[in-house]
Amino acid sequence: MRVGYGSPVTTGADGVAQHLDVTWLTGAPPWLALFQRWLAEAVAARIPEPNAMVVGTVDADGVPATRTVLCKGAAAPGITFFTGYESAKGLALAAHPVASLTFPWIALERQVHFRGAVRKVGADVTQAYWDSRPRGSQISAYASSQSRPIAGRAELEELAAATAERFGGVDGDEPVPVPPHWGGYLVDVAYAEFWQGRADRLHNRVSARRTADGGWDLQRLQP
Repeated sequence: MRVGYGSPVTTGADGVAQHLDVTWLTGAPPWLALFQRWLAEAVAARIPEPNAMVVGTVDADGVPATRTVLCKGAAAPGITFFTGYESAKGLALAAHPVASLTFPWIALERQVHFRGAVRKVGADVTQAYWDSRPRGSQISAYASSQSRPIAGRAELEELAAATAERFGGVDGDEPVPVPPHWGGYLVDVAYAEFWQGRADRLHNRVSARRTADGGWDLQRLQP
């Protein structure tokens, strides 16, 4: 399935009626409207976990790592996600507060890639998102020392059960507080790139790079 956006052009042999173009990057910041449009189209196309993104970090030893995390917000200036501050990614971000994000909508032959500096969101933002989570997810996040070894599944379930009991049970009314080791990060997007697959690997790529004066340099890139 292919979904178009922008000014119509002649349909190519691979069925794409509209070429991804630099002119699609509009607004402030110029990547946001197109990203929101593509995300909405991924949802409409029933892509599994359309807000899943591959997060790349570099640890204190300079070793890169990637993992899949759910995007929980996209607005100026960037992309928001939540995780454990003492997890592998949290420790890497403490050492090098920069990250890359990639949304691989393979079924639509689209990708969006972001890069930027990372900072923790405010406690109010974390609280608002925490309050929206199902109680079971809250209990699991509170119980888990994310990324650290554990002897087995049984021990993990025991930790979750003990945490649930501490806060009045799985179906209890007592609020589960935000864990001190958990919260949100904002990736302040300084670079955005959109990719659209085309026949014969003559793909379309456009990018937006923030400049030192706060403007944006928009370019078409060769595939």
